[in-house]
Amino acid sequence: MRTSTRLAGALTGLTLTLGGTVLAAPTARADIPACTQMAERAGAAASDAVTAACGRGVSGDLQTCVTGLTGAGAAGGAATAACRAAAHEPR
Repeated sequence: MRTSTRLAGALTGLTLTLGGTVLAAPTARADIPACTQMAERAGAAASDAVTAACGRGVSGDLQTCVTGLTGAGAAGGAATAACRAAAHEPR
């Protein structure tokens, strides 16, 4: 009985430790700075609208991201590339 109690305790501790590691692990960060820099090089003025549009790219909403960046003055092809860059992890 005592061995089974210890084993159950050890397994519970291991489960909590591994589960905590998964919860505490940082999520893959998107590359919003790369997106905003690309948009600015393509003609968009640095603004909260550009940052917000790049944030949409992070969440996978590329159409809204592109629309926001083109509305801020970035060329269409460059806006698409910037939005795709937003979804990738920084290098």
